[in-house]
Amino acid sequence: MASPSNSSQNGGILGVSNKTSFGKCTVTTVTAGTPSAVTTQPGTRFFNYVIAAGGGGGGSTSGGAAGGGGGGGLKSASCVADCGATALGAVVIGGGGAVRSNGGVSSFVVGGSTITSCGGGGGASSFPANENGTDGASGGGSGGYTNGTSTTAGTGICGQGFAGGSGVTSSSSGSAQAGAGGGGAGAVGANAAQPSSTNSNAGAGGAGLDLSPLVGTTAGVCGAFSGGGGGGKRMAPGNAAAGGLGGGGLGGLGPAVRAATAGATNSGGGGGGAGKEPGTGGLGGPGVVVIKELNKASGVWSMQSQFSAQSQGSWPKFIPTVSVDYLVIAGGGGGGQACAGGGAGAGGFRTSFPGGTKLILEEGTTFSVTIGAGGAGSNSAPAPGAQGVSSVFSSITSTGGGGGGGAGTGTNPAGGQPGGSGGGGRGATAPSGSAGAGNTPPTSPPQGFPGGVGASGSGGYQETAAGGGGASAAGTNASPGGNAGGGAGGAGTANSITGSSVTRAGGGGGGTGGNGGPAFGAGGAGGGGRGGNCRQSGAAVVGTANTGGGGGGSGGNAACKSKAGGSGLVVVRLPGSTGVSIAPGSNSIATLPGPAGGCKVATFTVSGTLTLS
Repeated sequence: MASPSNSSQNGGILGVSNKTSFGKCTVTTVTAGTPSAVTTQPGTRFFNYVIAAGGGGGGSTSGGAAGGGGGGGLKSASCVADCGATALGAVVIGGGGAVRSNGGVSSFVVGGSTITSCGGGGGASSFPANENGTDGASGGGSGGYTNGTSTTAGTGICGQGFAGGSGVTSSSSGSAQAGAGGGGAGAVGANAAQPSSTNSNAGAGGAGLDLSPLVGTTAGVCGAFSGGGGGGKRMAPGNAAAGGLGGGGLGGLGPAVRAATAGATNSGGGGGGAGKEPGTGGLGGPGVVVIKELNKASGVWSMQSQFSAQSQGSWPKFIPTVSVDYLVIAGGGGGGQACAGGGAGAGGFRTSFPGGTKLILEEGTTFSVTIGAGGAGSNSAPAPGAQGVSSVFSSITSTGGGGGGGAGTGTNPAGGQPGGSGGGGRGATAPSGSAGAGNTPPTSPPQGFPGGVGASGSGGYQETAAGGGGASAAGTNASPGGNAGGGAGGAGTANSITGSSVTRAGGGGGGTGGNGGPAFGAGGAGGGGRGGNCRQSGAAVVGTANTGGGGGGSGGNAACKSKAGGSGLVVVRLPGSTGVSIAPGSNSIATLPGPAGGCKVATFTVSGTLTLS
């Protein structure tokens, strides 16, 4: 009997002819130009690819604020046909853009055709040369200087990205000048905001794209590419901006607090715009080409075909997996040291429980768990507190909390530092300390919130500092005058992954310099340490261990030291049938009673390992 036209004969079995691929899920990351990207596995029949171009460089300034660079162009495809054991085509990797310059083009030859991603646009500079943001795959953000000198954002071209945002200008106040974010592959750059005539906030970089479903999480920034650079901010009050998801650089904060940062290496992220004076923007992140060879074997197969593929090691193996929930909290930042030091930000807080996207882990595998230490307090002016250390489990990284702002002089106060949650600004005679940005680098949902802004006083220990940000709320701004007390730390987040609701990751309280009024800036709910006021015999308090709470800022006199942040925590919740072991023994495993269904909960208070059997 003749076989149907859409069928084939497989050892006496009639079945639909299905194409397969035995590429072993091999991922190749190409970071330099080459005549051939890779020679595929003998059994490969399909592959996915991502092509990211170089990100644009951020703008520069010696006055005003500059725009962030645009993310590099991004192209991708899935299930591209291949014959196996084939040398794929030539690759060109675009370099990251220099300051104010576009990123380079990346390309990949596929099936004789050259697929090209365009470079991201450079961010706009401000004084002394007011230049527009440059058009690119994603456009550069515009800058901000005096009225009448505003620059124009670059547009997205080539259908590979989005436009940059618009900056804000002012002729009466440098504090009201801020740059905008560069566009990303997935969203426009955010506009800068000007809530008052003496205040502004820079615009964040536009989000890139998460392509981890195509090529995994080993390339780019956990599989995300081409985020826009954040805009710069000339001076406090207000904030510089974070870069977009996918490697966008952080905007600079002037007049001398923080330089702009570069886009992440081989992510196509745009560089941050300058705010520090004089300052250059961050360089764009170089591009990359990523190829993933697929493993798939659907259809009807003869025993001979299966045996032959197994003998060659190319038959897909079944690897059992388990879906788990997680809670990963980083170490909190250390409080700032000053007559009124800023409270520190809480460690980054990331979780899938309840209702989020679980991790899928392979059984028979041992996973490392890193518990971040709390950042140290600052024991000498003018340094801010130290940033907390990141906590890591599998593909999830939570970033350490930002240090609280420390002492400064004249027009150069030390602001709160960026982190999972941002540190609070210190109190100063004039001007006050700026807030540290939270959710840096950005995650979705956010891993934390910014700190508050410190308050000016009239001298004589009348300064008050702001609280650090927490996992669910920003730190409280300080109120002017030492009698007002320091700002409270932002509240943490309650979570019941362990079976009981516990609040963690509260921000540290700001220090108080004055004699009267409330004595302390309260620590945020969830382990934040209170701020100090040694003129009322009240020392600052450390963040609570294994909560990621921020440390309290100092206050009152030089002998009143700021305090360290609390260490982080990792919790993994697994089905009750899963075989699991942990090390060292100071960590713990518990089985929850109903109605949790007998789930197992592994709690890590120190770094160690988790093994699934």
